Amino acid sequence: MSKKKRTLKKLLISVVLVFWAAIAIYGFKQTDAGAASSGLETVTIGYQKGDPFDIAKQRGEFSKKMEKKGYKVVFKEFSDGSSLMQALKAGSVDYARTGDTPPVSALSTGTKLTYIAASSSKAKGSGILVKNSSSVSSIEDLKGKKVAYTKGTSSQYMLLAALKKADMSADDITWVNMDQSSASVAFSKGKVDAWSTWDPYTAQAQLTQNAKLVTNGVGITNNRDYILTTQSYAKKNTEISKYLIKYLQEDMEWANNNHSELITMMSKSLKVSKSVVKKMVERRTYGISTMNSTYIKEEQKIADLFYEEGLIENKVTVSDSGDYK
Repeated sequence: MSKKKRTLKKLLISVVLVFWAAIAIYGFKQTDAGAASSGLETVTIGYQKGDPFDIAKQRGEFSKKMEKKGYKVVFKEFSDGSSLMQALKAGSVDYARTGDTPPVSALSTGTKLTYIAASSSKAKGSGILVKNSSSVSSIEDLKGKKVAYTKGTSSQYMLLAALKKADMSADDITWVNMDQSSASVAFSKGKVDAWSTWDPYTAQAQLTQNAKLVTNGVGITNNRDYILTTQSYAKKNTEISKYLIKYLQEDMEWANNNHSELITMMSKSLKVSKSVVKKMVERRTYGISTMNSTYIKEEQKIADLFYEEGLIENKVTVSDSGDYK
């Protein structure tokens, strides 16, 4: 190749590079300007797999509706309620969805929480499992047995409340604290005699691990979902909370009326079979409601029992966290 051709080639390459750099800079500026001028306020929501916000996230309508009202929704996934409470306290999420127990523990340590909404009962999918071949047929039969649970979750309260209802002491069983995935393995291998858990773990154990429910949560605990924020955020953002409850409830109505689509969607999200999700879905009714005195009384029962058992150091008055009617 001649020197002239080489020079021309280098010149052409330089022109192309400058051209693409200009396009990249222009695109960046346009994106940045678009975000700045959109006027959307970011709302960050912490959730766990399989919960109402997961349904809303997967379906996609919730974010669209919130955007029309001027809010950009960002979802952050967490593995457990305790992590969600820490994230809420630290300000890395604006709203958090947990089970019934993590908020009580958080309130006892001084976290300034406000309950925004509660779900319908999940009692039929929560309970204490044993193997079908087990001699255990009642809560009383658990005396002296090893029972898996996860500290600070609804499974802990479920087990404690079930023992109390049977006039038994917490000392009547051997408590084996482990995360739910580890509990599933331990239960499957026979390393524990029973397992306090919730759906989809309950459904999966019943369908794949030869398990049966000694009791579900009916008459023991409603095991609701709770949506929370900090007291300071709640006071400043009543409009966001109003839209959040409204649109999430619309997703729950959709879930109740579209089981087939819901099962397919959640099977992918949870990475479990459709048969497991089907069992989970068909034994509950989805719903989200604004907090009221009934839900607060349920949370107070958990707080009182945990305080009596020495599981939290400070007495909690749940109604102090907001104005609930």
